[in-house]
Amino acid sequence: MNKINRMTNINFVKIMSELGAGTRGASLGYDALVAASHNAGNALLNKYPTVVVPTKNEALFTAVSTPFAKHIHANQVVFNAIHESVAAVMKNNKMPVVLAGDHSTAAATIQAIKLAEPNKKLGVVWIDAHADLHSPYTTPSGNVHGMPLAIALKEDNQANAINDLDDNTKEAWEKICGSPSIYAEDIVFFGVRDTEIPEDELILAKGIKNISVEELRLKGAKQATKEALEYISSCDHIYISFDVDSMDSAISNGTGTPVINGFSAVEAYKIISYILESGKVSCFEMVEVNPTLDHKGNVMAETAFDVLNEVVKILEKQ
Repeated sequence: MNKINRMTNINFVKIMSELGAGTRGASLGYDALVAASHNAGNALLNKYPTVVVPTKNEALFTAVSTPFAKHIHANQVVFNAIHESVAAVMKNNKMPVVLAGDHSTAAATIQAIKLAEPNKKLGVVWIDAHADLHSPYTTPSGNVHGMPLAIALKEDNQANAINDLDDNTKEAWEKICGSPSIYAEDIVFFGVRDTEIPEDELILAKGIKNISVEELRLKGAKQATKEALEYISSCDHIYISFDVDSMDSAISNGTGTPVINGFSAVEAYKIISYILESGKVSCFEMVEVNPTLDHKGNVMAETAFDVLNEVVKILEKQ
């Protein structure tokens, strides 16, 4: 695998949108990371420039007009800002380290990477308890944070539809998807374990690779990530999306949709570090820290900050 010829200068990208979440509080995730950094005596978040993407969280106080894709019009505004911000960072030959609220905005990050590198094939390493492959046609909740990969794939999965959409939702969905930014064969899941039947059917039909928690423990993180990298070896560069709910809920419930039987923090870090060491990663993103749900104080943010600190150390050596 050829390594990315990219300066190791980092730009943090702060996206505190929670339009796609079903519970409130993900917009406070960055502040929780700041608190964790202060408690650790570590000024990491002041070490590199931070690009702040404007949000539209005020739309949460308005009536929902698209129940199968809640606040999708406001999310489109945020997506447009992410496209501009992340693409600009990459075009300036910097590494975007994205610290986001809910996971819906990951679709916009992927689209932005495609805008910055339109002729390069992008591999996706999706470290998450959830597949996030729902569309408005299949969603049981209408929460867009369950849809980012479907958006990036432009996959509505109508073969497994459970919802009838109005024209307003259909048009908004087509617009937010745009053109496909990635291919299903270039996605590797780590730790996906909480899915619905329409997602399961799509994963099976598309043959998306999922390295489960059990498989990783059986093979070891180094071997499992080696196989993942071989699987997406035809890709020119890689985007890592790290949802903190990929970790076991025993660590903390400080995330929107915690799930049992997940990775330990050490396992999550090992996955990320081995992928980073390939030298092909062009963007790293961390999402879904929600301190309002943390029954242990700020443990989730503290754990996530420790992972982030180690990620940056690796990037600084490249």
